[in-house]
Amino acid sequence: MIPETYRQMSDAEARQRILERKSHLGRRLVILGHHYQRDDVIELSDFRGDSYGLCQRAAEQAEAEFIVFCGVHFMAEAADILSRPEQIVQMPDVTAGCPLANFATLSDVQDAWQQLTEIYGDDHILPITYINSSAEIKAFCGEHHGAVCTSSNAKAAMQWGFQRSQRVMFFPDQHLGTNTANQLGIPREQRIIWDPALPRGGNTKEQIQQARLILWNGYCHVHTWFNLNHVTTIRQSFPAAKIVVHPECPEPVVNAADANGSTSFIINYVEQASPGTMIAIGTELNLVHRLAKVHRDKKVVPLARSLCPNMYKINLHNLCWTLDHLGQVNIVAVPDDIKRNARRAIDRMLQIK
Repeated sequence: MIPETYRQMSDAEARQRILERKSHLGRRLVILGHHYQRDDVIELSDFRGDSYGLCQRAAEQAEAEFIVFCGVHFMAEAADILSRPEQIVQMPDVTAGCPLANFATLSDVQDAWQQLTEIYGDDHILPITYINSSAEIKAFCGEHHGAVCTSSNAKAAMQWGFQRSQRVMFFPDQHLGTNTANQLGIPREQRIIWDPALPRGGNTKEQIQQARLILWNGYCHVHTWFNLNHVTTIRQSFPAAKIVVHPECPEPVVNAADANGSTSFIINYVEQASPGTMIAIGTELNLVHRLAKVHRDKKVVPLARSLCPNMYKINLHNLCWTLDHLGQVNIVAVPDDIKRNARRAIDRMLQIK
């Protein structure tokens, strides 16, 4: 909990103190702002981007002693995994978690893995985790010859997995997994959803034996908010509008959209659209609003209003408090054994073409 003095500070004072700290520390400090952050935080970030892109940026800052990640917890973990041992990673609010990442706990994944390998054998299944997962899950994949993926390279990662194993277990986002499986043409009868709360994940032994792709029963509440009614409303009201959504959205929404892709894909889609184009975007609201401000020659609107409350926990007040206490508060440090295996999974992702 930040002290009351910081809570009562005006936004203007907090912003000024942050600027002073940035000026004083220079290259010793790097502030990373995820695309879903509010504008006042993004404006003070040294780099903005998606989760993996920002982690790469952090790793490139040779002179940075302190990395402050304005995002959610798994992102700060990934930054610590990729950073050098002497660098310190901090978050303005360590309670800013990711419900999607929390769907796949290590104990549940280990239990599912044991059940599956009893049926398949160790050499016939390979784990792939979306980057929106804990360091422990990334380490599990690293230990079992698997890899990490992003929404940009999920298709290539899944292909990589099938080149090395008869089956792939993908977690924690079932919707990204489903939409990727559709791209690869994997028949539905060769896919199952694994619900860790149910015996055998809610599947029969025969269904498990037939499956090539095991999808974890997880989802992003920001992106599952979007539904076909939202798409229909835009189509009826604005027939010429283009609709682009994130692949964490449910399958019917992705299929009904004009395009789908990562946050970077969505940004590029808007940038490359012709002036005057109307674009309805199915992703987090802060990014949509920012794109609308930047591209005033186009009409950019949200497909529906969907805000990430965890990203919204980061503000000028707790950012100011963190910068005033660098190396002291809200440090995110992944244990070395977990970091080592997680790094293996991330390095494999970098090798996937």
